[in-house]
Amino acid sequence: MKRFLIIASAIIFSITIFAQEQKHVVFLKNKDNNPYTLSNPAAFLTQRSIDRRTKSNIPLDLRDLPVTPSYITQIAATGAVVVYSLKWFNAVVVNTNDPLILANIAALPFVDRIDQALKDGAFEPKSSPGTQTIEGIPPYTFSQTVPGNTVKSSGTINYGQAYNQAHMISVDGLHNLGYTGQGMMIAILDAGFHWVDQIQAFDSLWMNNQILGTRDFNLPGNNVFGDDMHTHGTSVLSTIGANLPGEMVGTAPHASFWLVRTEVGDYEELIEEYNWAGGAEFADSLGADIINSSLGYTTFDNPVFDHTYADLDGNTTPVTRAADMAASRGILVVNSAGNEGGSAWQYVGAPADGDSVLSIGAVDASGMYAYFSSTGPTVDDRIKPDVTAQGYGTTVVSGWGTVGQGSGTSFSSPLMAGALACLWQSTPAFSAEQIRNAVRNTASRSSIPDSLYGWGIPNMMNARALLATPDFSPAPQNQFSLFPMPFSGAPVLKCNLNTSESVKIEVLTISGQLVSSKTLLLREFSVLKLDEFNGVPSGIYFLRISTGTSQQVVRAIKI
Repeated sequence: MKRFLIIASAIIFSITIFAQEQKHVVFLKNKDNNPYTLSNPAAFLTQRSIDRRTKSNIPLDLRDLPVTPSYITQIAATGAVVVYSLKWFNAVVVNTNDPLILANIAALPFVDRIDQALKDGAFEPKSSPGTQTIEGIPPYTFSQTVPGNTVKSSGTINYGQAYNQAHMISVDGLHNLGYTGQGMMIAILDAGFHWVDQIQAFDSLWMNNQILGTRDFNLPGNNVFGDDMHTHGTSVLSTIGANLPGEMVGTAPHASFWLVRTEVGDYEELIEEYNWAGGAEFADSLGADIINSSLGYTTFDNPVFDHTYADLDGNTTPVTRAADMAASRGILVVNSAGNEGGSAWQYVGAPADGDSVLSIGAVDASGMYAYFSSTGPTVDDRIKPDVTAQGYGTTVVSGWGTVGQGSGTSFSSPLMAGALACLWQSTPAFSAEQIRNAVRNTASRSSIPDSLYGWGIPNMMNARALLATPDFSPAPQNQFSLFPMPFSGAPVLKCNLNTSESVKIEVLTISGQLVSSKTLLLREFSVLKLDEFNGVPSGIYFLRISTGTSQQVVRAIKI
């Protein structure tokens, strides 16, 4: 009873605060008079962040510079409370309900415009901190683990109830090779991490200093583990980092984490998309490898902010623009597709619509489409989700430390984020884009992607084998193409050469084993039937085609 009273009083207090909020985004014209320079990135980025860009040949640009500090000072001098700045949008988020203060901000010569993102009284709180449904977080369910479920292990790890969800995507194979996320930094953007500092499943994260820090973009300086925090982020973290052998082990139990609160459980307002952008910028500056976001945005308490299907083009909503910006900085952005598959909306939300975002749908324990998983395509006819993982009956830890089952793409997304951390750990030379493409190209439906499963259920071991294939990186010009794709008999190789050349054509299995090899003299424009595929079983193969000046690897799918 005492605990209930503590939570109830926290709810009342939070509603009082929210009722006084009017948050606005102040967009600026420039970054003039900025003491920071692109020639000295160490002043505003960690060395890890700089190294990530260097590895992927990503140059710094003006958007990487912080907002001009003197502009922030002048905005604060008007009496507005500065909550945080957004360098990618060149904007400052302020909190004020005084029209005169807003007018004074608008009159500043460097201010371009002011957009309202949260208006007091525009909402009714949708839930209390302990409930399991809030709008920006796709609704999900939680139930106690059914007694008597089979406990399984793979190699040296006893996954407990979490075996199926790990084995389905073959991340247990990576674990058996020793890749469990060591050295990888994952930023989790969520609504709160209730009791993560007390729950036994996370003890090893604390003992090994794998929790690197926290940040709250809604209430800066807040305790994200507190009694008034939402439980959603706790369960999300558990699918990656829980380490309770015999009960539950996550997909990257030795990764390191930043826990970032961007979502507010009590309302659904556009400000949360800007919070997300702030969280992504923060993750970038720290040098995070992966962002997991089990969040999605479509409609809001204030309908003036509502998105439409037409907005899902990968370039329109603030949160999607921020997600693609994070990806352009070399971060692998992983996002839940959403749980609207059975609703009138049906489609993925933002930022899952981003073309550089790996959006994750849900399947059940047998690999069949989960009825609630949001679907594609996007309005510009791109396939979404990208891939799927177990999101129905997923083993998770509740916000009170109980191992049970949850359902929602909220959990299929972090399952994949952890698995991707292990994959990337095993193939560190590759970029986020190459990791993403390898996972899609080796998933179960890569030859026939659709808007329910995307490219299908990933296989981390096959993705690793693909990345390990010699000369995986394609030639600058696609001189060779294979059709039809997929094929059942002998496919045809189309050649587009500048001159007649001697060309070596090798067929390799997905694990890099040589199947056949031949060298031919081909003319500028040649069409060659590859009869060697008549005698090989169905599967994914690679053609390594070498000329005197270049090499190209072409994927071949025989059905």
